[in-house]
Amino acid sequence: MPAMTDFADCIKADTGQPAHIIHLVEAKALDAWLATRPDQTRALLAAQKFRAKPHETAILPAEREGDWMVVAGVADKGALGPWCLARLAETLPEGRYRLAEGSPGAAMLGWLLAQHRFDRYRREDNVVGSRQLLTSDVARIAPAIDLARAVALVRDLVNTPAADMGPAELEAATETVAKPFGATVVVTRGDALAQGYPMIHAVGRAADRHFAPRLIELNWGDPAAPRIAIVGKGISFDSGGLDIKPSSGMRLMKKDMGGAAHALALAQLIMAARLPVRLHLLIPAAENAISGNAFRPGDILRSRKGLTVEIGNTDAEGRLVLGDALARAAEEKPELIVDFATLTGAARVAVGPDLPALFANDDGLATDLAQAGTDVDDPTWRLPLWEGYADMLKSDIADINNAGEGGFAGAITAALFLQRFVPDDTPWLHLDTFAWRPSAKPGRPKGGEALGMRAVFRLLQQRYWPDT
Repeated sequence: MPAMTDFADCIKADTGQPAHIIHLVEAKALDAWLATRPDQTRALLAAQKFRAKPHETAILPAEREGDWMVVAGVADKGALGPWCLARLAETLPEGRYRLAEGSPGAAMLGWLLAQHRFDRYRREDNVVGSRQLLTSDVARIAPAIDLARAVALVRDLVNTPAADMGPAELEAATETVAKPFGATVVVTRGDALAQGYPMIHAVGRAADRHFAPRLIELNWGDPAAPRIAIVGKGISFDSGGLDIKPSSGMRLMKKDMGGAAHALALAQLIMAARLPVRLHLLIPAAENAISGNAFRPGDILRSRKGLTVEIGNTDAEGRLVLGDALARAAEEKPELIVDFATLTGAARVAVGPDLPALFANDDGLATDLAQAGTDVDDPTWRLPLWEGYADMLKSDIADINNAGEGGFAGAITAALFLQRFVPDDTPWLHLDTFAWRPSAKPGRPKGGEALGMRAVFRLLQQRYWPDT
């Protein structure tokens, strides 16, 4: 499992330690603020053409001789979002800082994550030490660190190449997350997988022995507490199978286990927060490889639920492994099922890389998640479980086909396929997430990214700890 950034050194309680002062200024209030500053400050900011735009920064001499201060532009200093201070944490020199007024609040997250680096495969020159932010809002420090650790876990797992992040490594990562909280991990593989989870086995059977498929399950919490199931697609690499992808389509397929990374990180958050739930995490882990025993277009697979599935496309493998995992989750009769999956290119065409496509069988639950995402700046966008498209998944010789005909509504038909494995009376959320950031933003480098996880965690907090 990749080494984690020590976020605990990046935010500390303010006990009056010496620190550089950060002045946050809104563009609309810049002139008024400048009117309170010395002539030298006004001249230096004018020379730097500082206009207090968001993420704009200037370093100036402080009033105390030998010291310096920071002036930074923000959109609304009274309502700092998660990424408002991220550029500062990326660019400021090593040292200790405090805001001139107010609390960083939600911006603690960006301050932390801006200092996270995925450096497993290279050594950076001129490494800068931690930029430490002081705050009197001590109660928010530990939750912010937990949240940053979860996001960093998603990023690190997704960024790791498939050769070093196969099903066995996903199992090891689950064990690592489970250990501090006393959670139990059960893994089904080999003949037991073939018998009990035939679709997971079929997808993964062509892989090399080291990348053999498995179902990873973690259980934690009071058995008497409300039961929730978190499911994450763990396709460690997707060649497309016999319906092979072009080389350009494989380039980012190390991230096809992004759903598993989201689910595992969310489980870590739930346990760290001690949410009063009975957690059941399920990761169907497999590599969709090609060999003489690969599953074929036209094959009929019998699922754990008993439904027979005709294979219309071996590159629609994620829904197969999720189907078996969802059926297993349903057997424990949870009051909520949430799944994360890098499932369809159609979702990216519809809503782009930043917005996970959300599907839900409960309108109230979908509304609550949308609001939770807005609250924590982790938005989702709901698409319909349009039953009228179910006919696209019809098979002449099986209960259902895994690939819709015609190329229309790919994200919706994939969700409709998954819905067949979820009981009608069980609230269910399905997030078709990209798990990747194509270009960098402050605090959010190009590469693996948690998209939708913080929103779901906030929803769970509101449901099970409504006062948080």
